[in-house]
Amino acid sequence: MKAILKILGALGSAIVALPAVAALNVFACEPEWGALAQELAGDRVSVYSGTTALQDPHRIEARPSLIARVRSADLVICTGADLEVGWLPLLLMQSGNAKIQPGSAGFLEASQYAAKIEIPKILDRSLGDIHPSGNPHIHLDPRNIAKVANALGERLIRLDPANADGYKTRATSFQERWRAAIQRWEQQAARLKGTSIVVYHRDMSYLINWLGLRQAGSLEPKPGIPPTPSHLAEIVERMRIEPAKAIVYSAYNDPRAAEFLSERARIPAVMLPFTVGGSDKAKDLFGLFDDTLSRLLATVK
Repeated sequence: MKAILKILGALGSAIVALPAVAALNVFACEPEWGALAQELAGDRVSVYSGTTALQDPHRIEARPSLIARVRSADLVICTGADLEVGWLPLLLMQSGNAKIQPGSAGFLEASQYAAKIEIPKILDRSLGDIHPSGNPHIHLDPRNIAKVANALGERLIRLDPANADGYKTRATSFQERWRAAIQRWEQQAARLKGTSIVVYHRDMSYLINWLGLRQAGSLEPKPGIPPTPSHLAEIVERMRIEPAKAIVYSAYNDPRAAEFLSERARIPAVMLPFTVGGSDKAKDLFGLFDDTLSRLLATVK
């Protein structure tokens, strides 16, 4: 009898020790939104990111594995503003999941909660890969992250009201830590104000606006058009007259054009993580901005 009680006790302990089953499956189009969902929900959600920091989010293949992930999702959170226009609609359609279609509670478009910049006045494909709704890369201004966090926290509660108190507690904690981090980042970055940089693609615009940087040029002759020798030669000549402090490019960009310009203009080429996972230190949203600022500040010593 004692042996049976011991076995039952052990089984009871094992059951108690089992990890909590996630209440929601979250499909994030980009790593930053997956990281934000994890911050706000912890183990109450199972998060899968459809892209990595080493992939251009404009150009993703709607693979069967992604369709399967969306099919089982309770919440899909994506940037929107046409960033995923080449692949997300197909995922949503092929998934057959009515819960996560645009307009439903299970679909969240992050860019709706930020004031977008660079909204084109003329829509012409000859101008390159332009976004009619404005620049979609809102996450590189941390103040936009805070706005999206408010919306995402409310959506999690709506989808999983049984865990509402837990979501509220985590959301409050995140916002407090995030506000303190923004204050620290802005103090650290004060000496970056007015610094001139060359970008690869116009995916750094929100970061530039937030920090008061100046964009001296772009390696792409037009948005989405790869750098050409003639365009790079033009930038080299421009840098001789008015040199920039650095050439910045994202983790997913081919570094060769930046290195070419760096060698000829004699200014450093700096890889920025761009999103969570883009560098060893950018393991979460806080690390993303810590590492980004550290790399930028190294150019103005």
